[in-house]
Amino acid sequence: MSSESGSKAPANAESSVVDVAIVGAGLAGTTMAIVLGKAGRKVALIDPHRVHHDEFRAEKTRSEQMQLFEKIGLGRVVGGLVTPTPEILVFRLGQFFQRKLDSEFAFSYGPLVNGLREALPTEVPLTVGKVAEVSTGPDRQRLVLVDGAVINARLLVVATGSGEAIRRAIGVERVEESKAHSLAIGFDLAISPQEFGSQCLTAYPRNIVHRIPFLTIFRIGNRMRANMFSYRTVADPWTQAFRANPQQMLLQMMPEIAAQCGNFAVASPVELRPVSLTTTRNHRRSGVVFIGDAFSTTCPAQGDGIRRVLTDVDRLCSTYIPAWLETPGMGIEKICAFYDDPIKIAADASAMRSSLYARAITTEAGLEWRIRRLRNNTARQLMIVARKMRHLGQRRTTAIREAT
Repeated sequence: MSSESGSKAPANAESSVVDVAIVGAGLAGTTMAIVLGKAGRKVALIDPHRVHHDEFRAEKTRSEQMQLFEKIGLGRVVGGLVTPTPEILVFRLGQFFQRKLDSEFAFSYGPLVNGLREALPTEVPLTVGKVAEVSTGPDRQRLVLVDGAVINARLLVVATGSGEAIRRAIGVERVEESKAHSLAIGFDLAISPQEFGSQCLTAYPRNIVHRIPFLTIFRIGNRMRANMFSYRTVADPWTQAFRANPQQMLLQMMPEIAAQCGNFAVASPVELRPVSLTTTRNHRRSGVVFIGDAFSTTCPAQGDGIRRVLTDVDRLCSTYIPAWLETPGMGIEKICAFYDDPIKIAADASAMRSSLYARAITTEAGLEWRIRRLRNNTARQLMIVARKMRHLGQRRTTAIREAT
């Protein structure tokens, strides 16, 4: 792949001119293409694969993210692709802690992306191809695909996730802020949704020695799914032992929820996804913006990834791209306005801060963090005692009423 502006395409190559070219048709790219297409913009959406492959990535989101989908006009589409759950049972300190009446929404990443692709406006077909050459500048952006097709755009949006080819061709660097920061672990449970019940379950280990922030169990369609996060590497002996016998290790770590989880019988191989926290450098360039994981990555344990993606899409589609296209050129001053947007900055900073804090509060052995954990756990234990006292008082009141 080359970034030379003088690259040549075959003389008979098909050429198209668009307002916006989006490379990468995952969640970020496809969502942006739908929103821009519905707004009447001429868009090229480019991806190597017509059907997104099965991939272990984000599998659950919260009400706040669903509200963002609503805001950009995709609430109904996404609502038909997720499994909602109205409440969450939370276990802490080895016992039941609280029942949260808060909806969560589960999905498999591949089917979610493919469902969004089916919602693309007819004016925005998916171009199946791989970018061979790219050149960017203050006026036009030029992409040459492997088959020789040429796409000229006013703006190039890079939504390639962790892909590096286009980033390197343009000269943009990925910076590792926390290498091998965490490990996402996913697997199916053998228990059926009917046996499990209508709620999600989230359990926090009692001991930091496990290096696990939490385990969450939820329904996707007609199967029960478990996601667990660990501050370890794939090669760690603990990880390999868990992969070999997850049921045995879960029974040892969280016996308090075993009965509700079918004794942790597992119905699928254990999937692993290592995560590093990254940012981007040298990205302030005329004609091109990086969004979602192509711009920065954070830990999925905090659930901020979708919020970052939708914030990028919303700010670009509702504010910046319409204004940029009204005037000639696509100079660096326009691009920098997006990167300096306070809403985008806040979303990115919050996600990075949460990722770093969650690891520290789970694993750090220094005095400051031991005190923080002691303070947090003492407050939680008092909440558990208060709840038990209230429950006992209610039982006594009921007994007195029945006796009289």
